[in-house]
Amino acid sequence: MRVTIVKTLNEMIKIIISSKICFLSMADENGMPYNLPFNFGYQDNYIYLHSGLDGKKIDILKNNPNVCIAFSNSEELAYQSEKVACSYFMRYKSVLVFGKVEFIEDYHEKEKALGIVMKQYTGKEDFTYNTPSINNVLCFRVSTENMTGKMMGY
Repeated sequence: MRVTIVKTLNEMIKIIISSKICFLSMADENGMPYNLPFNFGYQDNYIYLHSGLDGKKIDILKNNPNVCIAFSNSEELAYQSEKVACSYFMRYKSVLVFGKVEFIEDYHEKEKALGIVMKQYTGKEDFTYNTPSINNVLCFRVSTENMTGKMMGY
């Protein structure tokens, strides 16, 4: 079974929006990798993420905004021959997004970013936010202009 390259933007977007979480990879000042799971939202060629205002990941991102975001879904164990161990494989669909973090500072843009994340998980767009909840969250986004996708077993 061979890996298939996902060639169309629409196929990659379908993989992104059907994922439950993403993994944000970054590199600290010593070049050491740091990877964390995130809730996310997708809209208009951007991945939207949110976080607390400070911490290790924020220090890393402010020093080096280059990131890779990994999405994977549809994982399912499969095999070609049930009795042959090395014929087993994992079906999956995945996308990698490479880009730079853009921090969102504007109050209303942060509100919009949080709404995009909430829509990803609830399908709803009519949420309200109070001032402390907006002021005490860091929102950022990454462009999806540079991404690749792969599928195995589909």
